[in-house]
Amino acid sequence: MWITKIMSLFLPPTQGAPMAIKKAIIPAAGYGTRFLPFTKAMPKEMLPLINKPVIQYIVEELAASGIAHVILVTGWNKRAIEDHFDYNFELEYRLKEAGKMDSYQKIREVADLATFTYVRQKEPLGNGHAVLCAKKLINNEPFVVSWGDDLILGKGKPYYTQLIDVYEKHGGSVLSVMPVSQEETKRYGIVRVKPFENGIYRVLEVIEKPGPEKAPSNLAHVGGFVLTPRIFEILEKTKPGKGGEIWLQD
Repeated sequence: MWITKIMSLFLPPTQGAPMAIKKAIIPAAGYGTRFLPFTKAMPKEMLPLINKPVIQYIVEELAASGIAHVILVTGWNKRAIEDHFDYNFELEYRLKEAGKMDSYQKIREVADLATFTYVRQKEPLGNGHAVLCAKKLINNEPFVVSWGDDLILGKGKPYYTQLIDVYEKHGGSVLSVMPVSQEETKRYGIVRVKPFENGIYRVLEVIEKPGPEKAPSNLAHVGGFVLTPRIFEILEKTKPGKGGEIWLQD
């Protein structure tokens, strides 16, 4: 597994038993300029990896972790994502008529992975703003945030199940990290931590791309989050930062 440590309690836990996590938000409204010219007409989340788009692997991982409702925050140019997770009755009919039941079953299973809801982010105001766009659909529940182009695969327990397990044991919000070299600290959000128990740490601070001189550790945040509804209150009070955008890491 690419993930080597789980970090818990990024935000203080709430009182009472943790609620079951059944929803995930996937911010997917970005332009994908680093992948031009491919992303001029096709979302970066639809980049193929063998025989599936990257975002399908992510949704499959979420479904394997018990997520039943996936909320995709999209932009004007992301229709291909919606089409991919929808039924295609004409194609399904033609496959059945041709006796290609294996192909029919495969595309049918994609649409049945979860309940999908789409929210439009009308302006590119950062991933924190994208999460805020889905606030009304969360209904005061804890939830997962997954990036539509950030894939973590490995053997054993699904990645998001690992995050959810920590949340269910300790409450609070959860993120994951991996160790990087000192030189690589300029490329990641780096965390300052306090040991909590074996493989789990209390997160004290996240510093975005600090570089070797200012990095508080060599632990870089990778992958998604488990967040509690308290994050919405925090995001609503967060002032826009770099580029006039609101970032979840802030």
